[in-house]
Amino acid sequence: MRRSGILLPVSSIPSEYGIGTFGKKAYEFVDFLKASGQKLWQILPLGQTGYGDSPYQSFSTFAGNPYFIDLEELIEEGLLTKEECDSYDFGTNPEYVDYEKVYLSRYKVLRKAYDRALAKGLEREKSYLKFESKNEYWLQDYALYMAVKDSFGSVCWIEWDEDIRLRKRSAIKEYTEKLADEIGFYKFQQYMFAKQWKALKEYANEQGVLIVGDIPIYVAFDSADTWGSPELFQLDEENLPIGVAGCPPDAFSETGQLWGNPLYAWDYHEKTDFDWWMKRIAYCYELYDIVRIDHFRGFDEYWFVPYGDETAVNGHWTKGPGYKLFETMKRKLGDKAVIAEDLGFLTDSVIELVEKCGFPGMKILEFAFGTDATNEYLPHNYKSNCIVYTGTHDNETIMGWYESVDEQDRTYADEYLGIKDGDEVNMKFIASAFSSVAETVVIPMQDYLGLGNEARINTPSTLGGNWEWRMKDGALTGKLAATIYKMTKNYGRL
Repeated sequence: MRRSGILLPVSSIPSEYGIGTFGKKAYEFVDFLKASGQKLWQILPLGQTGYGDSPYQSFSTFAGNPYFIDLEELIEEGLLTKEECDSYDFGTNPEYVDYEKVYLSRYKVLRKAYDRALAKGLEREKSYLKFESKNEYWLQDYALYMAVKDSFGSVCWIEWDEDIRLRKRSAIKEYTEKLADEIGFYKFQQYMFAKQWKALKEYANEQGVLIVGDIPIYVAFDSADTWGSPELFQLDEENLPIGVAGCPPDAFSETGQLWGNPLYAWDYHEKTDFDWWMKRIAYCYELYDIVRIDHFRGFDEYWFVPYGDETAVNGHWTKGPGYKLFETMKRKLGDKAVIAEDLGFLTDSVIELVEKCGFPGMKILEFAFGTDATNEYLPHNYKSNCIVYTGTHDNETIMGWYESVDEQDRTYADEYLGIKDGDEVNMKFIASAFSSVAETVVIPMQDYLGLGNEARINTPSTLGGNWEWRMKDGALTGKLAATIYKMTKNYGRL
């Protein structure tokens, strides 16, 4: 089935309060997708972001980002007033997220909503009690973790007092009682997040749009997952990492990428029949229709960097669980729609794993013009079982790439795509993706808008200035929808 979609993070949707939300502008984007003939909306991970603002470094692999809760809906429910929301400073630039201001304002205004919800009988509501019960396996630990973290001035759990750091039973009991109100506040945030996201996803599905979500391969060290279940990870007796995740030197970085995430104790996971992973993946399919598995090659082999190293240069490859994990997934969860993020240098064993799983891999047009006609990212070399992108959240926008690439590669792209003076360069790249044999095409919204690198989402191995771009209100015009619809129809992707 030939189809296409658009990549747009929730954070990049226009809104009044500093960051994209599950509000009316998100519903308008779904309407735009339908009008333009698109079947997929790909987003980035929905997890709660911490330092560095990366959705790939979350305080929990299960919890959602409270920033995405729509305040206007809370106003309609009588939990907030517009005057209260307008009294906070969420940032003044509508084209970029000011995370510091969002952080300093969002939780204060949500706290007001929580207090009013309590007064209205939140803890007796059937829907709230059902949510709490259904998600007990992660929700209590997460809420306790965040409450304790706040009580210690937001430092990482490894710096907490020993009794609670090591989860001694008496300490768990003491903090659960002492911080009951804060724990309730974090549960309320997750309840509102789940309620609003479920409604938005159902609306998208009713319009014929499927949600493509992301499952980061790793969790953050500073997370409820690592604190709550240290046995899942390669930690020493003090619960410090033995090694951390990253990737070797490549085109993105001469010293590799040092992600710093704890590595999995795969022997333990295998002994438990991958129980934690199955819960995690099953939960993803409650949030999304299709799951893109980040850094897929890490399941074949992963880059082990000794803990304390300042770069990833001294790391080494170590065998991962391989096909066993996905065999278990199929046995326990059935056939699921998956996209394998199989970018970077691929060994024969990684290619074999992707093929054995049968998952479609990814093709990036920006990678296509650096060598010759045998380049696997050139459209004439695609097989149908793949997803083609102009670029991803980790790449330049297509116009940013075109303007910054060396002259030889640009000339090759011009000749291959038939680009002439006066052409809309971005649309030439997009048409090439659409015309390929790839079953699925996903185009970042910035590339449809013809934006440069000021709209880039993330530059790997850098801190600051990432995950900030927001789409201008009014960018989704009827004319653009008609242009995309026509291309979708002409290339048989309706």
